Amino acid sequence: MIDHPLLKHKISLLRDVNTQKKEFQELVDEIAMLMAYEVTAGLETEEYEVETPLEYTKGHRVRGRRITLVPILRAGLGMVDGVMRLLPTMRVGHIGLYRHHDTLEPVDYYFKIPPHPEERSFIVTDPMLATGGSASAAISFLKESGAGGIRLMCIVAAPEGVQRLLDDHPDVPVFTATLHPAGARRRRGPAVRHAVAGAGSWGAAAGFPPARFRCLSSEPPRFAAGSPQGASRLAPGIPAAAWGSRWALQATDSL
Repeated sequence: MIDHPLLKHKISLLRDVNTQKKEFQELVDEIAMLMAYEVTAGLETEEYEVETPLEYTKGHRVRGRRITLVPILRAGLGMVDGVMRLLPTMRVGHIGLYRHHDTLEPVDYYFKIPPHPEERSFIVTDPMLATGGSASAAISFLKESGAGGIRLMCIVAAPEGVQRLLDDHPDVPVFTATLHPAGARRRRGPAVRHAVAGAGSWGAAAGFPPARFRCLSSEPPRFAAGSPQGASRLAPGIPAAAWGSRWALQATDSL
């Protein structure tokens, strides 16, 4: 857990019932930037010669794998701008997940990352880690594509979710700004576990409305992980008739 006075202050404001949507978005952005400073603390650097206006001197630059930011849609998008203020040249991928109505297991509907994942490091963002199911699944999908050097960054985490990540992916460090126990709520079926953080719907509050993704083409994308286009797929279960010669995603206004 990242222990910092500014993070504690901003998370308290984030959870305040009087915090408006604009302030919420700004706070998520600021918290993500502060956390990114700690998440990237272990990056390797190398010395090189820098020419200043007066003389030559030794400088340092980040070396090793290129870093890719991967938000879990849709709430993870709210953390992207804050991280990219520190690393403006980093590439961004996306993983779309939803919870199956009956099994409550995560199902991926969209997956897109840059090419050659085996040569990259990845920072996965998901502001709230409750049971850890979605985050664990997202990391599994990344590993299946050949990715390594994965870090998970979340703002609020439940101990159950952290333990799930430690059990499923002991090689993936988890960075969080605060720990909070998970609670349960019901919705036409089994109780659904979630973090009782008092922050409401992260995706909606951060300005990303619910969206249903459907495909507008005749053939699914067949990009391999090492291809120039990068690794990409849409979930099976989209009717074949929905595909066209060129594929695309269209967001509609409801789930």
